[in-house]
Amino acid sequence: MTQSEPRAAVPVPGGEVYTKSFAPRFYEIDGQGVMFNMWYLAYVDEAVDGFFITRGLPYATWPELGMDVHVAHAEIDWKAPIRYTDQADVLISPARIGSKSFTLDFAFRRDGDITATGCVVYVAVASDGTGTTPLPQRLVDALGEVRALRPERPKDRHP
Repeated sequence: MTQSEPRAAVPVPGGEVYTKSFAPRFYEIDGQGVMFNMWYLAYVDEAVDGFFITRGLPYATWPELGMDVHVAHAEIDWKAPIRYTDQADVLISPARIGSKSFTLDFAFRRDGDITATGCVVYVAVASDGTGTTPLPQRLVDALGEVRALRPERPKDRHP
């Protein structure tokens, strides 16, 4: 199976978000017959790249902004597996835009059902190594409207 090309946006509750379709490759499947957990963030990373391309700010242009981003936090909640023969989507949408960081929510969808949700928090850092830096306006504009894909959650869900 081959990887699908990204689609611009798909209607979901609350508006349109970036969507990338994919089919897991054989080597991404574990002994239980499901996509191994680490591959979810790899697909998110690929979808985030597509998200910025469709918004006119491909990663290759970020050096012009004098900054880059570091991943400060990532989390995933799984609801159902994605298997080798499944056709799935990764949805990406801004959930928060701060002064020096932003959060992108993601959701994995198979046959119309959400199989996993999560978020990645990115912190802006200056290209010259001087530390964190404010988000450039071009990046804020590219992020667009905040549309969270995950429900609000309590701070501490685990005993």
